[in-house]
Amino acid sequence: MYDIHSLKDFTAPRIPARATPILEAHCMRPLHRVPGTRLPVLFSTLLAALLSGGCMSVPQAGPAFRYYSARQKASPTIVSDHKRLSASRVRAVMKMLQPGSSAADSLERHMALEEAISSHPLRAGNRVTLLVNRAATYAAIFKAIRDARKNVNVETYILSADKAGYEFAELLMKKASSGVQVHLIYDSIGSMCTPPAFFNRLTSAGVAVLPFNPPTPLSTLPLPCPWSMVHRDHRKLVTVDDRVAFIGSANISDRCAKTGGPLPGLGGGKLPWRDTDIQIEGPAAHSFQKLFCDTWKKQHGPPIAEQDNSEFKKPAGDDLVRVVGSTWGEKNRDNYFAYLAAINSAQRSIHLTCSYFVPDQQLVEALTGAARRGVDVRIILPHRSDVPLAQYGSRCYYGLLLRSGIKLYERKDVILHSKSAVIDGVWSTVGSDNMDLWSILRNNELNAVILGRDFAAKMEKLFQKDLQNSDRITPRNWKRRSIPERFMEMLTAPLAYWL
Repeated sequence: MYDIHSLKDFTAPRIPARATPILEAHCMRPLHRVPGTRLPVLFSTLLAALLSGGCMSVPQAGPAFRYYSARQKASPTIVSDHKRLSASRVRAVMKMLQPGSSAADSLERHMALEEAISSHPLRAGNRVTLLVNRAATYAAIFKAIRDARKNVNVETYILSADKAGYEFAELLMKKASSGVQVHLIYDSIGSMCTPPAFFNRLTSAGVAVLPFNPPTPLSTLPLPCPWSMVHRDHRKLVTVDDRVAFIGSANISDRCAKTGGPLPGLGGGKLPWRDTDIQIEGPAAHSFQKLFCDTWKKQHGPPIAEQDNSEFKKPAGDDLVRVVGSTWGEKNRDNYFAYLAAINSAQRSIHLTCSYFVPDQQLVEALTGAARRGVDVRIILPHRSDVPLAQYGSRCYYGLLLRSGIKLYERKDVILHSKSAVIDGVWSTVGSDNMDLWSILRNNELNAVILGRDFAAKMEKLFQKDLQNSDRITPRNWKRRSIPERFMEMLTAPLAYWL
């Protein structure tokens, strides 16, 4: 079931085995507005990304995939009230989620494989709330922080000095002044346009602030090392009191709320961003907080004082949640392998929403293989993107995907920034991980896997709503695309190595 089969008719541009994508430039100001040292830092980052392109390999599906492709009985771990459920109870849960013996067997093996990949068990007793777009996400996060009693931890790619950023900073400073422990990790490249005074003010107010991989002369060298400038923290995470966690695609910024920039053949004007985030209440929040503390320690932040948060570790709902996080390196690509495992185990449907889709060959093979075995594979991609090169990189694959039976759609009237999936009406994921080589190889990423029909139904409803606002890309109309679009695809195809 999990075997990766080769494609004999793979005619789309092939991504080389060793690849590094370009800097995710949508968060940057136009270069003529970048003051001081930010311009050379940006150029150094781009140069390091290009020169280090051959330093890392796309990870290959390994022994765990081969082991769980067999028909052995493999049972995942489900932790409830700090106790591991027995194999018989786990089996009962799988049957409830996927009625039928063969379907339950498939789901059970899939979740066992996912656990082998991530080393995180499924945690029971959670309540997961779907948050669509930034207004809903900000409102929920702000409320949770206002209610914080012991600690607040924030990890973000972009924290801007604008209305959203200042409101967020004011709230963090207020909680710090009231005695709540407040820790902040921000990516030093993603937030490079935020002035130092913004972070200095937070530090002066008692917030512990830590930049992720700040640029140094050593980090500009094209070397495959943890301190490389192309190793970025793309996670979006907020945890409060070890009882609630927020993850997804939304940065803390008004700068990305509306984006313009016409593409050839498409209209101009500014569009709102379309994000997807989730709020997780319950025991899984502890796992997210632990990942935050691991990153803090690896970045050499001062020790975080331990607190007794046992009063908050109580069941809050019926959702099963697994934490899936990736850090820099070729082997630790848990998000990537989790997607591969889910796609290869799908029996009925794979519904993906992708903001940046420039997959490697293994992902292409998994998706096309699923479509050819009769799975309903649908992918929603941007009609307009804040990174035009990435969009044209995606379109290089349209022909192959359409020929294999995959249904493609482009979301209109928004800048699609969501990274989510729902598979077989029971397995869902939301997080920061893109289906591109930058996420696969270089970024720190974070996703949640939610196992449950109720939440999957909400995800499916959101997916169908996006479909209603999308244009279907059919083989016929794809062949009729304009000459300028074909020309841009031709120019972009060789750059797929870095997108």
